[in-house]
Amino acid sequence: MGTRSSYESGTFSWVELATTDRDDAKRFYGGMFGWECEDEARLGGDVSTMARLDGAAVAGITDQSASQGPEASPSWVSYVTVARAEESATRARELGGTVHAEPFDIGDAARVAVVADPTGASIGLWEARDSIGSERVNGPGCLTSNELATDDVDAASKFYRGLFGWAIEEVDTGGGPRYWLIHGEGALEGRNGGMRELGRPGEGVAPNWMPYFTTESAGKALARAEELGGSTLMPATQIPAGTIASVRDPQGAVFSIFEGDVDD
Repeated sequence: MGTRSSYESGTFSWVELATTDRDDAKRFYGGMFGWECEDEARLGGDVSTMARLDGAAVAGITDQSASQGPEASPSWVSYVTVARAEESATRARELGGTVHAEPFDIGDAARVAVVADPTGASIGLWEARDSIGSERVNGPGCLTSNELATDDVDAASKFYRGLFGWAIEEVDTGGGPRYWLIHGEGALEGRNGGMRELGRPGEGVAPNWMPYFTTESAGKALARAEELGGSTLMPATQIPAGTIASVRDPQGAVFSIFEGDVDD
């Protein structure tokens, strides 16, 4: 299990669920991953939930904002560390993206924003202050990777290279669906996520970023999710790196799980 004290710019560093029933989400994810959920007051009287494992922050849960519109579904947002949220939001516009949430402060923890790439997938910007984001990654119950499913990999790749300086390379899948690895710092080393084309069975059509959480057993995790009121979108599936599966929580937010070797 990897403990973190900082993140380089361009690195995924936080993940947060926006949901219509925060109390039930705490029940579900607490039962699913063993998260210890602690409510915290925010400026303006809002309340959010910090999810921890052994005291380390691993994820956030917030109430879905009315500003998202009635058509919005509960969803996970993956955040990438940036030096300046304002500068990155401006750059996102210049590159053809859309700013969904202008930069704002989360108390003293961070300054954040949410943007969408030209294909429509939303991603968060995290300018760390008192909080680096996730203090633990890769272990059971922790974020391990983030994956973009898009209908235009070329357009998305151009956007993220310009915004975060990512290096993106297509990998040999041995005849399977095409896949691209994301690396930080412009170098082809140190995995920072992945990209694929839309079309996985049971998947909606909208481009999206998917968080992956580590589990010791994908099969047992799926069974537990269903016991807790979730549903299986993609059954346990073997890939070269291990086993993956996708789950919809009781409110409708979708995430994936990974069983296999992870970085420290």
